[in-house]
Amino acid sequence: MPNFVVHKHNAKRLHYDLRLSMGGVAKSWAVPKQPPLKAGLKRLAVQVEDHAVSYMKFEGTIPKGQYGAGTVKIWDNGTYKMLEKKPGKMIVEFKGKKMKGEYCLVKFARSGPKNWLLFKVKKK
Repeated sequence: MPNFVVHKHNAKRLHYDLRLSMGGVAKSWAVPKQPPLKAGLKRLAVQVEDHAVSYMKFEGTIPKGQYGAGTVKIWDNGTYKMLEKKPGKMIVEFKGKKMKGEYCLVKFARSGPKNWLLFKVKKK
């Protein structure tokens, strides 16, 4: 199964980076607030450039003057299963220590081409 990681990134502003291993890269989104652990909370997730898959294991300090300068810690990680993937929408089942269950990433087109919403899917 493919892997995911959520980095807690204390750069200019504290945020979280969601990364999914996909197609040989780590597809990445910056999430300004902690990812939701229960249904009913929606979070902005801004798509950023793909990262190398090897970066998914990184923890440490990015030196001042470099892109993303600050401390990076793994907040959660594990495997995931892609349940649905179409343009502008993904439903993913996370099997992490904190993020467990089905989550949806859906493009929030009216707020810009890189903006998505991340939320945990309510069980019926």
